[in-house]
Amino acid sequence: MDIMGFLKSQFICHLILSYVFIMSGLIINLIQLFTLILWPFNKQLFRKINCKLSYSLSSQLVVLLEWWSGTTCSVHMDEQSKHNVGKENAIVILNHNFEIDFICGWSCCEKFGVLGSSKVFAKKELSYMPIIGWMWYFLEMVFCKRKWGEDRKTVMRSLLNLRDYPEYFWFLIHCEGTRFTEQKHEISMQVAEAKGLPKLKHHLLPRTKGFALTVQCLRNVVSAVYDSTLNFRNNENPTLLGILHGKKYHADLYVRRIPLEEVPEGDQECSDWLYKLYQEKDIIQEEYYRTGRYPENSTVLPRRPWPLLNWLFWALLLLYPLFKLLINMISSGSYLTLATVASVLIAVSVGVRWMIGVTEINKGSTYGHQGHKEKQK
Repeated sequence: MDIMGFLKSQFICHLILSYVFIMSGLIINLIQLFTLILWPFNKQLFRKINCKLSYSLSSQLVVLLEWWSGTTCSVHMDEQSKHNVGKENAIVILNHNFEIDFICGWSCCEKFGVLGSSKVFAKKELSYMPIIGWMWYFLEMVFCKRKWGEDRKTVMRSLLNLRDYPEYFWFLIHCEGTRFTEQKHEISMQVAEAKGLPKLKHHLLPRTKGFALTVQCLRNVVSAVYDSTLNFRNNENPTLLGILHGKKYHADLYVRRIPLEEVPEGDQECSDWLYKLYQEKDIIQEEYYRTGRYPENSTVLPRRPWPLLNWLFWALLLLYPLFKLLINMISSGSYLTLATVASVLIAVSVGVRWMIGVTEINKGSTYGHQGHKEKQK
């Protein structure tokens, strides 16, 4: 193991990365709170500032992926579509198979200049969680309870609010609703059979209501749907813990740009279109598993320096006073002080491990199971 590989595996380095992320996140949340005074007078300025603040926090996870672990992503897309990406609003449909697929999505957003303004559907509970959840609240993410009867009005209102958004944005949607597992797949295909729909081999049955409402509310604002399929070479199953330990992966992302005009307007027609899209995604996935390749030629997008420069800014700002404080506390020789330092380190470690645990597939959402049970009533 080389020196950098050794350092990346060390707990103290993980603590430093976590400390910078947590403290900078809380500072950013505080600044976001103060920006609320702008909303009644200049809503667009409020939004632009919060896009920059969001980038400053989200890009730190991009640093973890691209600069710390060295993970690369090859994008497979036709040449004509490449000229539009990053220069238009888009709905991005992404498969949901891996623990780090959301970071890979953010990495692509960063490379095309839309990381700070990208949007997602998120569980309502996340809006109460410090750092990421609070950042998303100020960024006008679309929060939902996953109970469509209660969600429809609030989701529609949130989506309509984005029609005058001042920055280009991508709306990332995992239409399957939850991460793919064999157990969820079995239940999902039982639902497909009950509905008379073709069974999928590599995806869960997509949930169409949220997608149809998104298209309805953002039509004439969003220019295209980006059908995206993410895989990792050599059948690797990357984890956030692996990224934290500096393990390098190579991702392949296949993107098809579909003009929004090709998506039907009616709810049922839009649902049928999405079912057909997932049948096509299943064929593409099967071909990738068989050959290890996608149809289009690949381009490895170079990592940009801005996320790293942003992280270095926060590291210089936060680490010097921390080290100075720790040295003073340790040199005091007080057992109480040493116990306090140890307690803080343990608390940070537990907090980081909890955040990593949220992304683990085996601890993922039971949404797929609940949906099946409801359909059986």
